[in-house]
Amino acid sequence: MTSTDIAKQKLVSALCAIALSVGFAGGAAAAPIAPQDVKVVDDAIAASLTGSAGDVEAGKKWFKGRKAGNCLACHANDDMASESFHGEIGPPLDGVGERYTEAELRAIIVNSKAVFGDETIMPSFYRADYGNRIAKSFKDKTILSAEQVEDVVAYLRTLNQ
Repeated sequence: MTSTDIAKQKLVSALCAIALSVGFAGGAAAAPIAPQDVKVVDDAIAASLTGSAGDVEAGKKWFKGRKAGNCLACHANDDMASESFHGEIGPPLDGVGERYTEAELRAIIVNSKAVFGDETIMPSFYRADYGNRIAKSFKDKTILSAEQVEDVVAYLRTLNQ
């Protein structure tokens, strides 16, 4: 083997090692934070529940979806003016992306009771401990998944004045 062949082999080995380490580090998605492990601190949850940012278009879908997030049932926003049945129970969400930080929006969606108090009628979308008057089919389940929460947060961040 020539010195050039040895150098090529070393380069190939080094590139393979880098590719493997990047593949293992970047390819394996971190498990989402379990609902019982999420802590609201100063009305905020700083870290993503999934370790990555949400998808704005998916968040828009969850926001208006009648079977999952259904935020539109209580909140109006100009971005969805063409949608039917905007709610008037909660405040309009136009400008919410400027009024709240990402961490604050995440806390509000995850556990609204921790942010606004027990009297709020807004559901907590990423809690599984709702007390003793829950149907068995919903026990220990969240309304939204961690990924869906991050998607809705991403969408809400786009709602600026």
